[in-house]
Amino acid sequence: MQVSNPVAVLLCVGGMVLVGSSVSLSQLVLDYPHLTGQAARYGLAAAVLFALVHRFPGLLAGGTPPPGRPNRRELVVLTTLALTGMAGFNACILVALPHADPAVVGTFIGAAPLGLALLGPLTAGRRPTLRLVGAAGIVVAGTALVQGSGRADAVGILASLGAFGGEIAFSLLAAAVLPRLGPVRVAAYSCALAVPLLLAAAIPAGELARWRAPTATETATFGYLAAMMTVVAFLAWFTGLRQLGVDRAGVLVGLMPVATLLTAAVQAGRPPDPGQTVGVLVAGVGIAVGLGAGRSRRDRAAPRDPEPAGGRDRPVNLFQPPLTVRRSARSDAVCKRRAV
Repeated sequence: MQVSNPVAVLLCVGGMVLVGSSVSLSQLVLDYPHLTGQAARYGLAAAVLFALVHRFPGLLAGGTPPPGRPNRRELVVLTTLALTGMAGFNACILVALPHADPAVVGTFIGAAPLGLALLGPLTAGRRPTLRLVGAAGIVVAGTALVQGSGRADAVGILASLGAFGGEIAFSLLAAAVLPRLGPVRVAAYSCALAVPLLLAAAIPAGELARWRAPTATETATFGYLAAMMTVVAFLAWFTGLRQLGVDRAGVLVGLMPVATLLTAAVQAGRPPDPGQTVGVLVAGVGIAVGLGAGRSRRDRAAPRDPEPAGGRDRPVNLFQPPLTVRRSARSDAVCKRRAV
């Protein structure tokens, strides 16, 4: 299924809103060993995603033939994605929260649109557009207003920076393998690879000694997080990301803290404070400017999907292999006649 740009925008918005609105549910599992719980969440999600791959091989393939297993290069990228954007991201959050207020951590993560607007085009061999970088900066400013201010020591700041890097790596690395593998396979393999990495990190964290069976509430929460915050949100985000590109989709990451704020306000039964309301409006302006930023003439002339009809890769970014040229039988015959 090939999606249009408006549909891709809606999918990215839905993915970020779903993640942001689900943050409050995570409070229900704070007493459970964090890394072990995340491993269980990704394990459940991987089982569902691989079932989708088996039952619907061409699901969200974008019109390209369903691929087989990831090749060696793609497996390295997916492992790095699971290490940095999933296991590393969760570990950094775990380290940061005792040393920094959640608002500080959220502000660092909310700066991801600016990093994606800069790094996304660079990895594709393009220059970042000033309008898109400016839009990402507006989104970051709005996110900072939404999150507010708070305390943080050196450890908290460094761990928050690590979470910021993990958030950028999540989309940047996924974009490198989405053209051939598609959203379902990227989500399935990255979730499966994150499980052993999280369990390996849980050992030095002492979680094995504190392991216990989850309560009924924790089991239901992990099930929801696996189904909605992982399977549905990942598929929506990866599908939109594949169509829009890292830089344009990246500005929509700013919706995540906004969705968290609005969900918390609804649960509390009171509106956000004036500063946070202004932050929501500023972030909205930045997102509108970013989505309205047109691609350059060269980008409009080139196809968005780097997967040609023949199934060969083209070097559209730093992660892709060199171009392989396939000549037709007719062109070979012409060359032979010219040689004679």
